[in-house]
Amino acid sequence: MQTTTSPKPFWNPWLAGVALGITLLATFILTGHGLGATGFTTRLSAWLGLQVAPEAIQANPYLGAMARPDILDGWITWQVLGVFAGALLGAFMAGRLRVQFDGAQRVGTGKRVATALIGGLLAGFGARVAAGCTSGLGLSGAA
Repeated sequence: MQTTTSPKPFWNPWLAGVALGITLLATFILTGHGLGATGFTTRLSAWLGLQVAPEAIQANPYLGAMARPDILDGWITWQVLGVFAGALLGAFMAGRLRVQFDGAQRVGTGKRVATALIGGLLAGFGARVAAGCTSGLGLSGAA
């Protein structure tokens, strides 16, 4: 006898919005910063660059300002790690944790992964050029 469990339903959108608003307010009060994640990728790039070519990174006006010898030194690192861990835990507890490639049947798994990776890199580059991602703008900028 095989039993299958169905995933738990999503949160009520009103409740989720209020919880996100409280989280944003607490973040402003506790850290003095809003929510957003693209700064982490720049900080990670600067840190990786310090491992390979420290002189070049420190001489770069953009990356040099974000370069720190310890990647765990910044609040944004802990925010991104917390979002990852919280999402993983939440998906597991809700019965929604699975690996899935949407659109892979139509274009193939390899091509789907490659286009998703390239699209993500381009979106991340655009977010840094615009000085922030849309989620950071929508959450912190609008607040």
